[in-house]
Amino acid sequence: MITVAGVVEAVGAALLKVVVPGRRAAEVRDVTLAELDEAPIGQSGDLVLGAGVTTPVQALAVIERCAETAAAGLVLKPPLASHPGVASSAADHDLALVELQSHGSWAQLVWLLRGVIDRAAAPGSPEAGAPGVYDELFALADATAAIVDAPVTIEDAQYRVLAYSSRQDRTDPARVSTIVGRRVPGDVVAHFRSRGVFRKLAKGSELVFVPQGPDGTLPRLVIPIRAGGELLGSIWAVVEGPVPDGRLRDLQGAASVLALHLLRLRVQADVARRVSADRLRAALRDPARMGREELGLPRGPWRVVALEAHGGTAEMVHNLALWESITRRHGWRQPLIADVGDALFAVVVDEGESPGSWLWMERLIHEIAVHEPGLRAASGSVARDLADLPRSRAEAAELLALHGSARQRGSVLRFEDVWAEVVVHRVVTALPQVDLLVGGPLPDLVAHDRTHGTDYVATLAAWLAQQGDPNKAARQLHVHPNTLRHRMRRLAEVVQVDLESPRARLALQIQLAALRPGS
Repeated sequence: MITVAGVVEAVGAALLKVVVPGRRAAEVRDVTLAELDEAPIGQSGDLVLGAGVTTPVQALAVIERCAETAAAGLVLKPPLASHPGVASSAADHDLALVELQSHGSWAQLVWLLRGVIDRAAAPGSPEAGAPGVYDELFALADATAAIVDAPVTIEDAQYRVLAYSSRQDRTDPARVSTIVGRRVPGDVVAHFRSRGVFRKLAKGSELVFVPQGPDGTLPRLVIPIRAGGELLGSIWAVVEGPVPDGRLRDLQGAASVLALHLLRLRVQADVARRVSADRLRAALRDPARMGREELGLPRGPWRVVALEAHGGTAEMVHNLALWESITRRHGWRQPLIADVGDALFAVVVDEGESPGSWLWMERLIHEIAVHEPGLRAASGSVARDLADLPRSRAEAAELLALHGSARQRGSVLRFEDVWAEVVVHRVVTALPQVDLLVGGPLPDLVAHDRTHGTDYVATLAAWLAQQGDPNKAARQLHVHPNTLRHRMRRLAEVVQVDLESPRARLALQIQLAALRPGS
């Protein structure tokens, strides 16, 4: 399922913008063109394209007919989409109104929308893009190489190689390492950055010629690939020298065709990510009606890992795409990450050390936490079948909330390592504090400390935590052991407490936990 808002987000702001949200949960099932007659338009769930709508009167009539068939939304070009009367009518009919940017073509939009809707409705595990699109990119790389009479590579906006021409007769070490690694190496990036190539690509649409470098790097002709002012990628050709104007014009035409393909790739990747996250979110809540293959999960057992940064999970939820990018960069090809409520979760396999495993995730979190001290991750216990995933998720979320009070410090917590803190937390949160701090010596000690400025509560807590060992308890409090022994004797004079009783010690520890939930 994909909504109008999901379609707009997948296609991107370079082409589409929501003017009136309409029914937020309205599912888009198909795309149809608005006919300027009196017949009903499309069917329920259709996204209607007003390709022939040119006046506000026509737009209002189309909106009426869209409402009759429960269409999901209507797409118009400016200035109609932002016309006050048109927008008001769409809002009155609870119909989503979307604006196609003036530079966008209806044919281009239909092609992209078909890919978005078909991808969202496709069964099985979504992939990051259809193989056919990549095949077309390689064919276009060959066609571009023929135009410029030079080997070329096609790269995305992050300078990752998407395709390259079969002809690679003119090359240098930078080209070889780029193609083999499918990403421009750091030293090569530094080389071109020093010549202002990336700055020129980011700011304009002009072709960039880079002369031969002193380190043996051959000349390059770089052609930006843009759509609606947004840089989608670039073509890099290894040329012998300046290229004639006629071929430059042909190259710019090829870049326009490639822009459409790169938009389609991005759309497919966005839809695949959305569908995968929706399925994973459902599995973390209630996987009863789903199979492992349908969810795209590897063979278990699994762990659910809660992620947090800078003291709040909300920021990480907004960075779901960032986390997917980070994990992919470290080898996890299909990251299983989704937000549930206000928290972000990853599902990893419990065994092995390969990308997507718990040990791999643990190392990754430690590595990132060196530069991001606010990063936290907590793993629930092992989920041996799908029905255990919600339990592991709940444990991970609970453990993450307890991170500050858990005895084990650091950026990563595992449920099995701090289960005792979880048990105590569940006990002390099951009842109001006033019900737990009833009877016994602790309320009197608290009152004595407040009145006389003593530290008997902290002394008792350290003594219990260290199982009555005066030396360890003294080190915990940063005092001399004799000072601790003296406090314990004075404490016994203030209140009557039986520290020989295991049940009394347990009750005191529970009361202390209720008294100091953040300690």
